[in-house]
Amino acid sequence: MSTYTPTVEDLIDKLAKLPGIGKKTAVRLALHILRSSPDDAQALARSILRVKERIGFCRTCFNIAEGEECTICRNYQRDRSLLCVVEEPSDLMAIEATGVFKGLYHVLHGVIAPLDGIGPQELKIAELLDRLQQGGVAEVILATNPTVEGDATSLYLAKIIKPLGITVTRIAQGIPAGGDIEYVDSKTMTRSLEGRREV
Repeated sequence: MSTYTPTVEDLIDKLAKLPGIGKKTAVRLALHILRSSPDDAQALARSILRVKERIGFCRTCFNIAEGEECTICRNYQRDRSLLCVVEEPSDLMAIEATGVFKGLYHVLHGVIAPLDGIGPQELKIAELLDRLQQGGVAEVILATNPTVEGDATSLYLAKIIKPLGITVTRIAQGIPAGGDIEYVDSKTMTRSLEGRREV
């Protein structure tokens, strides 16, 4: 039997559905919201609704965007001959935090994982090929996580990109095997980008 009211229990259940939030953290967050002023709670609720209303995916790279294109794709100071392919927007943000990479990105929104029913058609691979066939890209950097699925996705991409005459590289393994790019520190990410090699 719950010691919380049904309304508080409902909030805890909703918070616990967020990634990385277990029951104990959800309880702490719910109690924090209860202690907050009504203005702070309403500001949080408005912010969540605004994100859902205004944020989508960039039509070019599939990063998160407010509008048709993300700020990176709109920045013509970036090196358009370099394209870094990542699994998720959080991976893009981790690479951007290093300040080292000055090219463009393409977000796959996952990896090839046959056991989970995810094949190339479920990812943004067709869109990647369309971008590459438009020309202008000299090098594709594959920055998928060093997992079985990430490696398999990189091998698949290298196989279909190389015939286009584009150099394909993979980030160096400064990232621990089985790790996630979004949790890597800036120095390790910098070494990984600088030590990339041709696939």
